Amino acid sequence: MVLAIDIGNTNIVLGCCRGETVLFRERVSTVHTSTVLEYAAILRTAFEMNRIDPADIHGAIISSVVPPVTSTMKAAVQKYLHVAPLVVGPGIKTGLRIQIDNPAHLGSDLVVDAVAGIHNYPLPQIIIDMGTATTVSVIDRGGNYRGGMILPGAVVSSDSLISRTAQLQKVAFEVPKSLIGTNTIDCMKSGILYGNAGALDGLIDRINAELGEPCTVVATGGLAGVITPLCRNKILLDDDLLLKGLLLLYNKNTPTDLSLIHI
Repeated sequence: MVLAIDIGNTNIVLGCCRGETVLFRERVSTVHTSTVLEYAAILRTAFEMNRIDPADIHGAIISSVVPPVTSTMKAAVQKYLHVAPLVVGPGIKTGLRIQIDNPAHLGSDLVVDAVAGIHNYPLPQIIIDMGTATTVSVIDRGGNYRGGMILPGAVVSSDSLISRTAQLQKVAFEVPKSLIGTNTIDCMKSGILYGNAGALDGLIDRINAELGEPCTVVATGGLAGVITPLCRNKILLDDDLLLKGLLLLYNKNTPTDLSLIHI
């Protein structure tokens, strides 16, 4: 089995996989001040709650956009599982052809998403990852990573709106009973959710026009399951896209005799 970890700005996703089967996927808060022991305790809790024997883990891989947490989590994995995790970054083989101005600046999460997307879905392709920021990646028919867009995530937009207004409060991210709200809470829900859905539709339409052909659209990330069903374009939801990409990269960078994962 392989442990795959994606460290984001708000959440860390932990996934334990055997073959093509994801045995568990857990989401915990990213805390910059947590110690090695605290993150090791989180790993232990996740394994115990899902009844996984840590002795069965033969490898691990980490993707991170939060450098201060990367080394802490890497040490936590070594402390608890006694394996040295791979870290997605310079020197790791990806097979991805990146055509942006400075390929070294492409976030590791976007690299992992793209590797999984190319392997699992038809090209050309648009990959939407809805986290603290919503990122949009564009991959052309030749499998080249062409670039993308970054926009504020739904939670960031909501928090900013609330912090700068006197009478608006936090709302649950659930679809209101109608598009046109009749009270403040439903107006906020509608604006945040349908507003983000409309933004995604607009970007998808413009990307398709620029490429001159329709793209397969794949979405992942925290609020993707809530927002993408509100879009008018067809969007495939894949909550495990990052885990799939991490496993592919683990296989690509591990000696054949240890590559027990086949996707």
